[in-house]
Amino acid sequence: MCNSKVSIGLTNPKSTTNVGAVFRAAGCFQAQSILYTGTRYDRAAPFCTDTQNLNKSIPLTKVECLIESAPEGAQIVVIELVENAQSLPDFQHPDNAFYIFGPEDGSVPKNIVKNADSVVYIPTKGCLNLAATVNVVLYDRLAKSSQREEGNELIRQSRDANNRMKLKR
Repeated sequence: MCNSKVSIGLTNPKSTTNVGAVFRAAGCFQAQSILYTGTRYDRAAPFCTDTQNLNKSIPLTKVECLIESAPEGAQIVVIELVENAQSLPDFQHPDNAFYIFGPEDGSVPKNIVKNADSVVYIPTKGCLNLAATVNVVLYDRLAKSSQREEGNELIRQSRDANNRMKLKR
């Protein structure tokens, strides 16, 4: 998605496993940055599961306020189970989006929800964990994009060294 910009905001993330998985999603779906608030991740950061070392190419920045730190020109999209929010299948993603996600054990603060351009929920029975939510939202964005890359060249670039499978056509 050449012209689009994606940044991710994490509200006081708790689990290094989930932050590592968010890094992987950010890399796969070409996010430009990850911002986070709170102190829980700082204490756990040495145990992060960023298996692809994406922290070297995607900045992870601690900020005091996600709203004040939103990337310039980005529309703020909160992903949260909030009554009267818009369903993800019906949501049209902005070209320049700053997606804000809540912690694994809580919600996005009300002041962030009130200041969002859009509030979106994923229509599931029960709530997904942080990393799963990020993956679903970023995939939905990709699936709805007219600029997505597809085909065998992308497959060859994306798979790991242990996968060289081809379908006979």
